[in-house]
Amino acid sequence: MKFSESLKKNRDFQSVYRKGKPYSNKYLVMYLLANDLGRNRVGISVSKKVGNSIIRHHLTRLIRESYRLHEEQFQCGYDIVIIARTTAKDRSYHEIESALIHLGKLHHIYSDCN
Repeated sequence: MKFSESLKKNRDFQSVYRKGKPYSNKYLVMYLLANDLGRNRVGISVSKKVGNSIIRHHLTRLIRESYRLHEEQFQCGYDIVIIARTTAKDRSYHEIESALIHLGKLHHIYSDCN
């Protein structure tokens, strides 16, 4: 079951950056802001500092897939912006997945049980 959609508009990203609460770890930064939609909206940002377009797109796909597979464990009703750090560049899927889950737990929106 799908609970999320993409965060696409620049003003939505800016709103999450300004009003949201950030947490970070070695590979990712996650901003979180409550919305009144009853579902999550997820935006992923990978800067040009991280690498060329192939590397950036690869990282985006890793983050998106990590979120998609664990979507049911995340609480609904949030705008989430995930930013890849330069240290995430050469990391495996499992390291990115672990970093995403770690940030979800820091924000208290991730639970291990269904």
